[in-house]
Amino acid sequence: MTEAATSASQTTASGAPPQGKAAPSDGTRQDGETKTTVWVALGANLLIAVAKLAGGLVAGSPALLSEAAHSVADSLNEVFLLASLKRSRKPADTAHPFGYGKERFFWSLIAAVGIFVTGGCFSFFQGFEAFTSSSQETLTGYVVGLLVLFLALLAEGTSLVRAVLQVRGQAREARRTMRAEVRHSEDPALRTVLAEDSAACLGVVLAMAGMALHMVTGQGWYEGVASLSIGALLVYVAFVLGRGAKDQLIGVAADPVLRREILDFLDAQPEIDAVTEVLTMRMSPDSVLLAARVDLAPGVESEYVEDALVRVKRGLAERCADVDHVFLDVVDADREDRRRARREREVIERAAEAEAADGRTD
Repeated sequence: MTEAATSASQTTASGAPPQGKAAPSDGTRQDGETKTTVWVALGANLLIAVAKLAGGLVAGSPALLSEAAHSVADSLNEVFLLASLKRSRKPADTAHPFGYGKERFFWSLIAAVGIFVTGGCFSFFQGFEAFTSSSQETLTGYVVGLLVLFLALLAEGTSLVRAVLQVRGQAREARRTMRAEVRHSEDPALRTVLAEDSAACLGVVLAMAGMALHMVTGQGWYEGVASLSIGALLVYVAFVLGRGAKDQLIGVAADPVLRREILDFLDAQPEIDAVTEVLTMRMSPDSVLLAARVDLAPGVESEYVEDALVRVKRGLAERCADVDHVFLDVVDADREDRRRARREREVIERAAEAEAADGRTD
């Protein structure tokens, strides 16, 4: 049979939603929540950065200056994330026919680089400086430094609570535990804010411990250890976030549960005899590209093939709202194609069951 590849359920260049999809989408609503979370984090980090810098200069504290660099890095990252939220929603055009959804992943990668360079590297520098410095802090410096860090902990904690509440809400909607939602969430902006705020709170605790031990013992190397620990923490966070953004930029498949749902739908269509291959790619947190090879059932007349494929794509768009770029190739499947398809289906089934078992709630 001849090959057919059309995209009846693809979003138009004007940005209008395809037939069968509601507007505004859940993705747009979640973007609004994420934008609020990012703005809260940005406001907190800007205030904290100024306070930490002033306190660090007054106290001469390497740990406090490391935390100031951390807050500056986080502030820049929030700006990147806000840009990604706006730019990723630009409608598709001739130069970018699949839209700008992957901007979200690109700016998340830039944010990870910012955490590594501005936060992690500067913290290591301050840590090594503390080991070679012979300067002593005054009692006033200790008090100012610890007060600034305490206020920073309150502000960072407020931002973290906002991020946690959003994750909890999304987990409740998806009927997942929070742990599973963080692991499987497709929203890199929210994941970045959550990681930043968690690292910031832990970093502040480390800095406070370093300053307190310095004050009690008079040994400045405690603050050096605190700065190195903060640097190691930030490098680890940057690595985890960067690895996830890299995978999404390269092109990661949709989650196994969604792929199983796609297969179930296609297998249930009377016009389709066999699904020989399903290829997916996550284009944005709420957009998936699907390319599938199908063998039509015997008796489907050639003049009805196009109508059948259009109906299948429309039904798929209604069932799986995220699948908004659909390409179906009609092929003649031989025995080996069907055997390979069964093996792939078994792999998807096992992966979907494992994901469902990983944190699903009743």
